[in-house]
Amino acid sequence: ALSEEEKTTLRAGLITNFNEPVNQIATQISVLIAKVARVDCPRQWPELIPTLLESVKVQDDLRQHRALLTFYHVTKTLASKRLATDRKLFYDLASGIYSFACSLWNHHTDTFLQQVCTGDEAAAINSLERTLLSLKVLRKLTVHGFVEPHWNVEVMGFLHAVFERLKQFLECSRSIRTENICRDRLEKTIILFTKVLLDFLDQHPFSFTPLIQRSLEFAVSYVFTEAGEGIVFERFIVQCMNLIKMIVKNYAYKPSKNVEDSSPETLEAHKIKTAFFTYPTLMEICRRLVTHYFLLTKEELTMWEEDPEGFTVEETGGDSWKYSLRPCTEVLFIDIFHEYNQTLTPVLLEMVHSLQGSTNLEDTNAILIKDAVYNAVGLAAYELFDSVDFDQWFKNQLLTELQVAHNRYKPIRRRVIWLIGQWISVKFKSDLRPMLYEAIRNLLQDQDLVVSISGTILQCQINYDFEFRTDQFLPYLESMFTLLFQLLQEVTQCDTKMHVLHVLSCVIERVNMQIQPYVGCLVQYLPLLWKQSEEHNMLRCAILTTLIHLVQVRGQNHINV
Repeated sequence: ALSEEEKTTLRAGLITNFNEPVNQIATQISVLIAKVARVDCPRQWPELIPTLLESVKVQDDLRQHRALLTFYHVTKTLASKRLATDRKLFYDLASGIYSFACSLWNHHTDTFLQQVCTGDEAAAINSLERTLLSLKVLRKLTVHGFVEPHWNVEVMGFLHAVFERLKQFLECSRSIRTENICRDRLEKTIILFTKVLLDFLDQHPFSFTPLIQRSLEFAVSYVFTEAGEGIVFERFIVQCMNLIKMIVKNYAYKPSKNVEDSSPETLEAHKIKTAFFTYPTLMEICRRLVTHYFLLTKEELTMWEEDPEGFTVEETGGDSWKYSLRPCTEVLFIDIFHEYNQTLTPVLLEMVHSLQGSTNLEDTNAILIKDAVYNAVGLAAYELFDSVDFDQWFKNQLLTELQVAHNRYKPIRRRVIWLIGQWISVKFKSDLRPMLYEAIRNLLQDQDLVVSISGTILQCQINYDFEFRTDQFLPYLESMFTLLFQLLQEVTQCDTKMHVLHVLSCVIERVNMQIQPYVGCLVQYLPLLWKQSEEHNMLRCAILTTLIHLVQVRGQNHINV
């Protein structure tokens, strides 16, 4: 709708000066310039990039920051374009400005580190902000600006420099103990360094090959040795674990069954991985994951005591679950154990054998370690199929542990029933089912545990187990259904209600007509639950699923909802 003359005037006006004092307005102006650049740069707006490059050199702090902010948003927007012609233009842009961007980043980084050493916090915060913005620009240029970045000396030089800068920034975090603005921005910058490596590995796995050895050494050193003590923070640990996981799982680094069909790049990457993951290294990673990162923390135990339902929802996939350390450690363990199961199986079995027999109820650490080891055995159930006689273990050890009523043993009872749930579809004899049902019923009557284990094993047993036999379950049907229905009424969170309702639906579906004497209370309760779930569509879907099963069992004429 605008004429070319008007567009030219607007473009010129947008980059006349970079002196907006209000941060929020400055950000919106930068975003606006980036949106115009997406359409017009570089053909209709060739002066934009040169103007930005000159503006980030000025001595005025405000103008320099605003120009750098705009430079980042423009780079980010241009990097997101995917048409071939647009990609070619961005490659040309990256080649032309990469050297300058590296120099700019090094300058601001060195300035920040000097100011931290002198204790000038106000100046350090300003320099750190510029370091962060220039690093964001380099991240986009490095990841999206080159077809084969490993042939570019400056790109590979920057990536190798990332490790040295990371060490320097981590040391800075040690000296900045207080929770202030500088520390917060410092941690964001550290995370951004790791994002550069992760993004580059994701987009250019073969170009990342020269960095595999150093990445693994760096990540393993800080996460699995004493080098990281007092320095690392949770999100950094998560990023390091993601880096290890991506290298371990990367299909580009896995040779074909017929080695001759594999590319030289794949064989080289695989050779580096194999040389790094020696038996001592794998053993230390496995032991550290299980005996350190798998341990329930004091905060988690306190949350369990104060809000068992909230603890359970959070642990099984709450809003912050995917960003937290525990699921990340478990996924890393699963991936490494799958990749190196022949090496790690004896290590894990040795840990299990060392825990046989009763545990001192006064030794909280021993209880938490047993919980962690059982967690590992559950996660690795499919890999351990041929190595563990689970039926004997259940009869001789696990069933006994489920009967220990002491309050301090609560984590073990919860973990054991979860462990059985993991193994039930892997290896568990049908003859042992009645013993298991009896144990489940007792646990569902335990008020301290009932929310935490609500249907964990029962769901696996009924919904996914091909060896399920109705005649074995019928003696426990009434009590099980009654206890689960009581739990459905008592819990308050939507996720928990959905889970319990799903288990009830599985019971109804599996036992079919045998459920009719016991479902009257559920039929009467569902309309009330429907009204209470007006803002929870997923819970209403679960209610409808349960109704479908009820209709199929009782017949439409028998249900008035």
